[in-house]
Amino acid sequence: MRKVWKKIFAAALTGVIAVTGFAGCGNSGEKDSGKIVVGASPSPHGEILRAAKDILKEKGYELEIKEYSDYIQPNTALEAGDLDANYFQHKPYLDDFNEENGTDLVSAGVIHYEPFGIFPGKTKSLKDLKEGATVAVPNDTTNEARALLLLEAQGLIRLKDGASLTATKKDIAENKKNLNIQELEAAQIPRSLQDVDIAVINGNYALEAGLEVDKDALAVEDAKSLGAKTYGNFVAVRKGDEGSPAVKALIEALKSDEVKEYIEKEYKGAVVPLF
Repeated sequence: MRKVWKKIFAAALTGVIAVTGFAGCGNSGEKDSGKIVVGASPSPHGEILRAAKDILKEKGYELEIKEYSDYIQPNTALEAGDLDANYFQHKPYLDDFNEENGTDLVSAGVIHYEPFGIFPGKTKSLKDLKEGATVAVPNDTTNEARALLLLEAQGLIRLKDGASLTATKKDIAENKKNLNIQELEAAQIPRSLQDVDIAVINGNYALEAGLEVDKDALAVEDAKSLGAKTYGNFVAVRKGDEGSPAVKALIEALKSDEVKEYIEKEYKGAVVPLF
């Protein structure tokens, strides 16, 4: 399972923005320097952080954003005290990282999630799906489970009782249309739309492929769904720093009306604020 998380994030993340130590939020015990250095992926996390820069400046903080091309360094740098916070991950991944590395990083506030959507390929609506239609889903455990849960929410399949965030197509208990569930590498699915009837695609990959979730998707993972609640992306800090003035200011800025409006306009449903 641990290897699965690493594969998911290696594919999904193109970088991470790091925030390097603002005094008073780390372990130094020094006074707040007025500078916040945050770690995150370039898109959408870095872009969202940049949208919060002016708001933080009004609160008396300069935001420094540093980008990483991997998903391990932002957490190791945060644990070492080189960063004040990072913004790129969800709870299942951080839980696994903490367990593997003996770290004690925690969430300071959930900001957004990137919903899965069902997109049309050869078939342009769910009601027109024919017997034996081909449906592309990601082939890694976590993403496949989310895809299957979305298909179930649309009444296309029914999963076995108890099958949840680790479900695979082997856990399908009912498939009335005998849909052909084709497991593909998540990043490749948008390129395969022409070869399948419908496909379940992560918001990030949909965005990269020029698909607009709010216009093109036939169905979208709901903000109240298990997937959205579980895989919300948050700002992580060292345990004990959650209540520092600088971290509070950062979370307030990211949860501001201005940033919410930016997310909704910029990502067109591919990134959804959870505040």
